[in-house]
Amino acid sequence: MRRFLATAMLLACSAPVWASSAGGTSAGASSAGSAGSSASSDSSSDDDKLVLDARGDAASFVASDGAIRGARLEAALRNLRARNVAAREASDLQLAQAILAL
Repeated sequence: MRRFLATAMLLACSAPVWASSAGGTSAGASSAGSAGSSASSDSSSDDDKLVLDARGDAASFVASDGAIRGARLEAALRNLRARNVAAREASDLQLAQAILAL
């Protein structure tokens, strides 16, 4: 159950960012509106990229039952816990599994 919640939480955090990134590139947006959208989504898209880039480290972590901890996974775990209260309650293994599910 906790694994499902962690996965759902990660997907919920990532989905709005992808939608706002796509919305910021619409042809009808004014330059001021798109600049504001771009500035707000840059930070979020960087956070998402950080998490997605950690997939290889997450796979090693899960496969080794937590023995192999890569720097990218550590950064992603810190970032997820800083952004989401539910992630603070999940174990490293649960979050790594959720990262793999993305």
